[in-house]
Amino acid sequence: MTQLGMDLFRVSIIHQRMESTVTQNLSQLILRTDATSMPMEWINYQNAVRLHCLQQIAYSCGNKIYRIRGGINAISRKQSIVELHSIVATYGHHTHKLHKRVPPLNNPALFRRDAFLCMYCGHRFSHRFLSRDHILPLSMGGTDSWNNVVTACRNCNNHKAGRTPEQAKMQLLAIPFTPNHAEYVFLQARRILADQMEFLKMHFPRNSRLRTIHRH
Repeated sequence: MTQLGMDLFRVSIIHQRMESTVTQNLSQLILRTDATSMPMEWINYQNAVRLHCLQQIAYSCGNKIYRIRGGINAISRKQSIVELHSIVATYGHHTHKLHKRVPPLNNPALFRRDAFLCMYCGHRFSHRFLSRDHILPLSMGGTDSWNNVVTACRNCNNHKAGRTPEQAKMQLLAIPFTPNHAEYVFLQARRILADQMEFLKMHFPRNSRLRTIHRH
């Protein structure tokens, strides 16, 4: 395969295994794994093509979602074509490191972990009306960690203030948890295809609450 010039790309999207000439929605991310199928991260189609050009793709699975057309070979007069699947595995393995690493805590991932529900009143809110609540307040020695924080609407957080749920007479609706790496990868994406979701689920703990959440 000849090296593809990014300025020459013409992209078509394949839905339901049927080729389309639509060239608008290029935002769908591709799930990258290591050679052992451990989910690693989300990449765009440009980075996936780059991995193909560098021969770093061990194998692909899932549905074909992009067909990338590059330059024309001066000798063969054939155009370079790369078909991208929804999941690509790259050489190398990082399973041991990822199992030991605690994912970084941030509000977008926290709110998605809790399905955008306030863990006190049980109502669903948009991102801007939610906040991070420390179950054991920092002023009492609590930590800013996955197991000590929950999603709370601003009203409930203000009412709880610097108290524990028991002191504020507020019931916590779910026990917080630290996501493993596969769960964290899931929490990073806003739109996940069905085959990508099924792949990620295989790496979730058996009792993971995220198994019941599927964002399209």
